[in-house]
Amino acid sequence: METPPKFTRHVWSQLWRLARPFFFGKTWKRAWFLLGGLLTLSLLVTYVGIRANRANGEFVNALQGRDTPGYTYWLGVYLATFALSIPLAAFYRYCEERLGLSWRDVLARTLMQRYFHNRAYFHLGSSDTIDNPDQRISEDAKNFTVTTLSFLLIIMNSVIQIVGYTGVLMAISPRLVGVLFAYALFGTAGAYFIGKRLIGLNYMQYQREANFRYGLVRVRDNAESIAFYRGERRELNDLRGRLGAVVGNMLVLIKWNRNLAFFTTGYNSLALILPVLFVAPLYLRGEVSFGDITKATGAFAVVLAAVSMVITQFERLSAFAAGVTRLGDLWDYLDERDAEDDLDTEGENIDISEEERTVILENLTVKTPQGERVLLKDLTFKLPPGGSLLIMGESGSGKSSLLRTIAGLWSCGEGFIGRPPYRNMMFLPQRPYMIPGSLRNLLEYPGARQKPDDEKLRAVLKTVNLRNLAGRVDNDFDREADWANMLSLGEQQRVSFARLLLKKPAIAFLDESTSALDEPNEELAYAYLKEHRYTYVSVGHRSTLLKHHDWVMKIGKDATWEIRKVCDIELPEAGHHAGPGL
Repeated sequence: METPPKFTRHVWSQLWRLARPFFFGKTWKRAWFLLGGLLTLSLLVTYVGIRANRANGEFVNALQGRDTPGYTYWLGVYLATFALSIPLAAFYRYCEERLGLSWRDVLARTLMQRYFHNRAYFHLGSSDTIDNPDQRISEDAKNFTVTTLSFLLIIMNSVIQIVGYTGVLMAISPRLVGVLFAYALFGTAGAYFIGKRLIGLNYMQYQREANFRYGLVRVRDNAESIAFYRGERRELNDLRGRLGAVVGNMLVLIKWNRNLAFFTTGYNSLALILPVLFVAPLYLRGEVSFGDITKATGAFAVVLAAVSMVITQFERLSAFAAGVTRLGDLWDYLDERDAEDDLDTEGENIDISEEERTVILENLTVKTPQGERVLLKDLTFKLPPGGSLLIMGESGSGKSSLLRTIAGLWSCGEGFIGRPPYRNMMFLPQRPYMIPGSLRNLLEYPGARQKPDDEKLRAVLKTVNLRNLAGRVDNDFDREADWANMLSLGEQQRVSFARLLLKKPAIAFLDESTSALDEPNEELAYAYLKEHRYTYVSVGHRSTLLKHHDWVMKIGKDATWEIRKVCDIELPEAGHHAGPGL
């Protein structure tokens, strides 16, 4: 579990890195234009507020002195400032929301680009330090931009208001200004010592809320498996435990917010009478007018709110520190991935060439990502174009690991790998990825070089024995559907083969990609590949796969391997599924 954050230099460094792409990147002109507009509007709002404060005081003086012309004049000034403040406030909010939306857009796009760069999303799946990257990119990024902008504007307005209204207070009583700042310093110190634990509690709340949401998503994504296992009680207990962690931490958070509220409520209540306590004696001695009491009260409240930001915003500040840390940790992890990729490129033991037409392996040793276990040792093999290889072995022997190494997902090991460029290869996993969307997009995933027409798509579906699939969407290839829930695993594997036929790669890698097919459909798929001289490598257990390949590789548990031609092996009779006799 990650350590709850504090406002350390590291947090400020993370805040800077998260803000830099928007304010100093390609969008800097738009960012500073909107920020400059907000600064201008803030100055105007403060100026109008000062004029309204003066008009209010003079208005009270006119009432006290029964000055009808003065009363009429200052009432008109006050109403004019009131009318002017309405469009200023509306445009201020508009610019603030536009700036916040633009910042979120840039930050989320930057994080998403880095998330997919060098397949960081793949490596995050095995990370013990970064939980729920999806929530960090979506919810945490939104909260970060909105809250950061809010605090930035609060600080900016506070500075402007302190400069503008301090002059009003100085004209009435310089001593009152000193009391104000001393009172604010006392309040800030008290709020920090009482509420500093809120930072860690808010961070833990973020984490536990994300874990609870992930548990619900996991049930949705695995609903069929849970139903078959009758695992409802187990999943319900797990979700109750996650919800209990959320509620338990929230209870502690509420108690500390209560403690902070005792202090802040008393602080704010006393602030209402402080200016009167200091200005009233001056009025009684005749040194100031009655209207000055009104002006002093208003100016004191504005300046005190400006210098007491830590007190009034402490709860939000604690949540803000947690959000910055969660996003900053993701950013740091992506930086580390980039650095590791650079080191891998400089000191990589596996030499990879993408200039071959087929797969060439020379003295290849495959290790697990951390290098703690050797899965294959000194493997040498060249698959000729149009040839096929079947990889077999016990579970955990390293069959799929070899494919990951060839694909570049794993890089720990030694030796040489020659293969075509990645764009000319295709990998078919055991459980294909079914994207939500139209049937056309489903078949073309991840993208076709040339967009096939409807007739081409129908022909491919017929080849893989899915001729009725288009009928499920009324033969409209552009109608969207939830294919992951609509199709069985066997149908999904045939869709994966349809993608293969549309892409026509230089070489295909099939990782248990027919495990859910019956023998006739498996025969149909492989017969097509064989007839059209596809180059492919398969991973599988069924002995019925042997006849569809030219070579078979048997991988042992102790990193050993053996390759033989299938024609030299006595194939089992139909219906017999024992492994090959190697």
